[in-house]
Amino acid sequence: MQSIGRMVRMAGTAALVVALAGGCASIKDHRGYLIDQALIDSVQPGVDNKMSVERALGRPTFVSQFGDAAWYYVAIDTQQAPFQAPETSRETVLRVTFDPAGNVANVDRRNMDKVVEIDPDGDKTPTLGRERGLIEDIFGNIGSVGAPGAGGGGAPGS
Repeated sequence: MQSIGRMVRMAGTAALVVALAGGCASIKDHRGYLIDQALIDSVQPGVDNKMSVERALGRPTFVSQFGDAAWYYVAIDTQQAPFQAPETSRETVLRVTFDPAGNVANVDRRNMDKVVEIDPDGDKTPTLGRERGLIEDIFGNIGSVGAPGAGGGGAPGS
């Protein structure tokens, strides 16, 4: 009887260890365009136009707003370890440029090495005006309501 109880405890312990080890695996995620090399190769400069590119590759992730007409297809692969922020493992940008007539001028593939990293200052946003403390914010308007020249609440023309 003791051997059966011991086997049940060992099986339970083994199941617990397997469950805990499975929780330590990283989570992989893909965001954006699914790159298919055969479809990309089917887009030919000088032959295709915007409509045929959209039929082959689908709608772009975003379209250029300035400069030459270009469509961008962005793909990002991320990994996330437990209790960590996601980290980018691979980024790819497919750029399709068009001539003024709307025909494909060039198709090229790039990594995200030309993208600029922006590190905004999260502490405070600088604004114009004077610095006020908490007490001035709370009690700063006492006495100004209804004061002459402060736009007090009298009826117009009175």
